[in-house]
Amino acid sequence: MSPPDDIRRRIIELEIEHRDLDAIIELLAHDTRPEELQLRRLKKRKLQLKDHITLLKMQLIPDIPA
Repeated sequence: MSPPDDIRRRIIELEIEHRDLDAIIELLAHDTRPEELQLRRLKKRKLQLKDHITLLKMQLIPDIPA
């Protein structure tokens, strides 16, 4: 596999994990007694994933000379 293909595959994996975390956070938020610490950790992980996805997507954009 070429590096761009590896990056695209990794982006897909991270997007799946991001969606899964979103679903888990939604379930925990609607719990009668949500675990606040766990929710904060999951939200932090979700933000980290989003940042990582953004960085990987930026690697796929070719540099344009100024």
